Amino acid sequence: MTIKRDGRGRVRNYRLEYLRDHASKIARKLRGMRNKANREENPPPGYEVDHKKPLSKGGGNGKSNRRVVKRSVNRRKADKVLGKVKKAYKKKAKQR
Repeated sequence: MTIKRDGRGRVRNYRLEYLRDHASKIARKLRGMRNKANREENPPPGYEVDHKKPLSKGGGNGKSNRRVVKRSVNRRKADKVLGKVKKAYKKKAKQR
């Protein structure tokens, strides 16, 4: 059975979550593009390939849209466009 409780005691159906988030046609296509970029760039341990304009936002998989960054930086950026991320960090810094 795929219905279980998570660490917070909430009931979750992991099979449905997987189908929703990872098994769609678009998700498989984007995952394939990310895997191809990782094979071509071959980042060192602790680093990942980042797409300046995310694939999910219509960015391409060409070398001009890719860069190798630390994993923590890439995870923080998530699916935001590079220029918008820089503006958001500058805005936060001014508020402090």
